[in-house]
Amino acid sequence: MNSKTRVIVVDDSALVRSLLSEIINRQTDMECIGTANDPLIAREMIREMNPDVITLDVEMPRMDGIDFLGRLMRLRPMPVLMISTLTERGAEVTMKALELGAVDFVAKPRVGVANGLSDLASEIVDKIRVAAVARVHRTLAAAPAPTGGPAARPSQTPPASQAPLLGRLSTEKIIAIGASTGGTEAIREVLTHLPADCPAIVITQHMPPGFTTSFAARLNSLCQIKVKEAEDGERILPGHAYIAPGGKHFSINRSGANYVAVIDDAAPVNRHKPSVEVLFRSVAACAGRNAVGVMLTGMGADGAVAMREMKLAGSYNYVQDEASCIVFGMPREAIAHGAADEVLPLTQIAPALLTRLRTGNAHHRI
Repeated sequence: MNSKTRVIVVDDSALVRSLLSEIINRQTDMECIGTANDPLIAREMIREMNPDVITLDVEMPRMDGIDFLGRLMRLRPMPVLMISTLTERGAEVTMKALELGAVDFVAKPRVGVANGLSDLASEIVDKIRVAAVARVHRTLAAAPAPTGGPAARPSQTPPASQAPLLGRLSTEKIIAIGASTGGTEAIREVLTHLPADCPAIVITQHMPPGFTTSFAARLNSLCQIKVKEAEDGERILPGHAYIAPGGKHFSINRSGANYVAVIDDAAPVNRHKPSVEVLFRSVAACAGRNAVGVMLTGMGADGAVAMREMKLAGSYNYVQDEASCIVFGMPREAIAHGAADEVLPLTQIAPALLTRLRTGNAHHRI
């Protein structure tokens, strides 16, 4: 039971391979069992050594890291931590990697790689530990992402008999979603099944600066609702979903009958920035009985206490079940704190939300 987590590092940079190996081998609970400078070598090493986790770069010779990841997750699913360069293209590619099944990512600097990776050492090993216990599922070939032009809308449009039923809801209704590891795809699963006239949605997904813009843009290309990165002072509108900007806290306030976004640069809460706790606490204070809470997959306990505050203020809360989570940390803690009204598989959360909003019984408990 005391066996170490066995890691293979895949990166075309000898310096990065050396640094990551050193960081991993300094830990008492993990070891780097091999390194590869391209995916074809990595493929043979994985077959021979059967690692628990691999770290994977994106731009490599002979085969792109994303192509390799797609093949790996179809044929031999395993926990993968992406090591991505913090650029606009890097952010877009990282979103694709998470869609294909990577557990998480670390953003490495473009310059000063040695010092940068050393500064990120604790984040890297923490995410390797999370990846080692994550539930990873075989993935099907993903449809290509939309490129250019107006936002494409998905085929998951609700039947005509259902689509208009939310239109008369009070604009005061609001849905608050919190997520961490595995959350990008869980959020996509929920949002793509919601209609264009859905109440406003506010979302905190643990993510560093530079990546939430691409995350929001990708969701916007797939959803019937409009998805954007939240901006300080803007009105929170129905039919819109607002993503907390990476590296900033996101909360809501009231301005008369309206909700308004608040973005601030305060200290991390529960070690996170953005923090689900910050968003959920503001929703409890400002929305109360008009709110519906959703806690999705993620490591740790961020948001559990504030989700209980939401429930005490009158909100109705859904929590993702263990079997469908990549990591069951945040949902488990929400349940343990008595914050959950219903615990559901991921695919049932959007239908449950719609049923509750359509029947207008968000204020009543069974």
